[in-house]
Amino acid sequence: MACAVESNGCGRENRMDSSFSGWSICSRQKRGNGIGKTKVGKGTKVMMVSDGNGVPIGLYLDSAQHHEIRLAEATLKTVRVPQRRGRPRTRPKELVADKAYDSRSFRMGLRRRGIKPTIPTIQRKSRKPRRGRPIRVGEGYRRRWIIERCFGWMNNYRRLVVRYDRYLHIYRAFCLIAFIIWCVNRILK
Repeated sequence: MACAVESNGCGRENRMDSSFSGWSICSRQKRGNGIGKTKVGKGTKVMMVSDGNGVPIGLYLDSAQHHEIRLAEATLKTVRVPQRRGRPRTRPKELVADKAYDSRSFRMGLRRRGIKPTIPTIQRKSRKPRRGRPIRVGEGYRRRWIIERCFGWMNNYRRLVVRYDRYLHIYRAFCLIAFIIWCVNRILK
């Protein structure tokens, strides 16, 4: 058997037998798209919008490195509720969110779009509340448990709890399949 030296595309040369000519032996590419580092490891951030009954109407997936406030606008763009006539609705009347979304620019953007923000403020010890920020949160905040219930329901599907898929679009497809199963089960009840 003759020995040949070939380049494998990894920047190294491998010595191979002539029976393996044309094969490239190098380590496989790891990671997938939409995976980012967090404090506890790696992960994907799932952002969801639901209606008042808890039916998911918008879904956005991205790397876990970004803060929620950066992904909120993109998540709101995924909302499309079909109507009997005309264009689908793309704006909810009210947005209920937790303290992670407390940002003046985000509130102003929501108000410009005609969406009522119901977001509690972060209690800052060194500062007084700024003018224009609500001191109390409205009645809609009491219904925030609905979206938390949606995330708890998603955790019933083992495939969605731990992401085994390399590509983000495949993981998103499984999330959408889970939403379809959930909606069909609610209709059949």
